[in-house]
Amino acid sequence: MKTAWERLDRDFLHIRSRLIDIGAALDRIDAGSDGDALAADVRLATIREAAGVLGESVANRAERVQLLFSDPYDKDWRA
Repeated sequence: MKTAWERLDRDFLHIRSRLIDIGAALDRIDAGSDGDALAADVRLATIREAAGVLGESVANRAERVQLLFSDPYDKDWRA
């Protein structure tokens, strides 16, 4: 089993790259001429909430982010 240090050494550059990509995408969205109109957009609010989850030091971050982007379960989905 790898230690936390070994996993960080292995994954740091990949994580860094993905975070920079996300930051750049958000910068492009903010630079749009209609950026103020997006303030109430639920998708952007969900992205910001997910970023907050990633900054927490708790377990199940991936699950929590996935649930933010998922529809609630509908027991009658086959109907």
